Amino acid sequence: MDLKQVIHMKGGDGKEGYANNSLLQRKVISLTRSLRDEAITDVYRNTNPESLGIADLGCSYGANTFLVIAEAIKAVEKFCQEQKQKSPEYKVFLNDLPGNDFNNVFMSFDAFKKNLISEVKNQMGPFYFFGAPGSFYDRLFPNKSLHFVHSSYSLQFLSKVPDGVHINKGNVYLNKTSPPDVLKAYIEQYKSDLSFFLKCRAEELVEGGRLVVTLIGRIGEDPIYKECCLVWDVMSMGLNDMVKEGIIKEESMSSFNIPLYYPSQAEVKKEIDTQGSFDINYLETSEVNLSELDNWDGSEFTSKKPETAKDDGYSVENCFRAVAEPMLTGHFGESVTKEAFSRFMKNAVDHMPKDKAKISNITMSLTRKP
Repeated sequence: MDLKQVIHMKGGDGKEGYANNSLLQRKVISLTRSLRDEAITDVYRNTNPESLGIADLGCSYGANTFLVIAEAIKAVEKFCQEQKQKSPEYKVFLNDLPGNDFNNVFMSFDAFKKNLISEVKNQMGPFYFFGAPGSFYDRLFPNKSLHFVHSSYSLQFLSKVPDGVHINKGNVYLNKTSPPDVLKAYIEQYKSDLSFFLKCRAEELVEGGRLVVTLIGRIGEDPIYKECCLVWDVMSMGLNDMVKEGIIKEESMSSFNIPLYYPSQAEVKKEIDTQGSFDINYLETSEVNLSELDNWDGSEFTSKKPETAKDDGYSVENCFRAVAEPMLTGHFGESVTKEAFSRFMKNAVDHMPKDKAKISNITMSLTRKP
């Protein structure tokens, strides 16, 4: 399985695609808006560049893709109006892995540009957009070419499936039955990936540049924390039943492990301090109760009600499917994946009550050291 091709959101505009199942991501973006506004305004004030370099890592596609960029530009424009100074030009880079639905992104650009100009209502500086396909666990941009880098709900993905986790029998992620060596492998891969991610961004950011990241983490210190592992346990239930029924071979199940890790706040802080390129301005953990999304439509960002706001409430199962389906399809094939999700939907009713389901988020705002 080539992770660079399968770690992406489910493409297209169908009811099961990411575009129609990303209200949770939009909610998290809304909760971190003031932090992003402060960060980009601060770096612009302190560096005063003629050309402001902005990158969004793990941009995906759909309504949320341009959301952070629009709010960042509006924050700078507001500052320029207050200070009665000329706007900078904007160089915006949208990054994701090559399997992302970039065609959707590019086709949405003209509408985004028109809306942004109408919302700012003053003479903006010119802005230029670029697609930047590739892994953010590598260098993506020239040295000191960026002032502000953002990433939301992407850094929990690892660069690869950890080595040696084929012994994680009956599980697709960490579970209380996972051998100690599997847990160790996941932790070591996470530490290596986060450290290299920070190193790459430090080389690409100017001195004093800002990095704002939100990722899915965990509240408890135990890596096998129930709230973050439960969804994968439910997926494993259906897959194991399919093994027993002969639909999936046991070796195929054993060789499938999810390249994710949900760290604690303490783990994140330790890696930032150890890597050493950034000062921490803000590092906090928060929770979003998924049942709250039933009555939230994201309209604070737009007058148009997103497709994700359904009359019968937000579908946690479809949200998960939009994220996980490309990985399962890449390993098991389309027909097996379809059956696996049918079983997942049924098991989720009993094992994942939405009124009790919460997502833990770790949000950080970092400044590039001199």
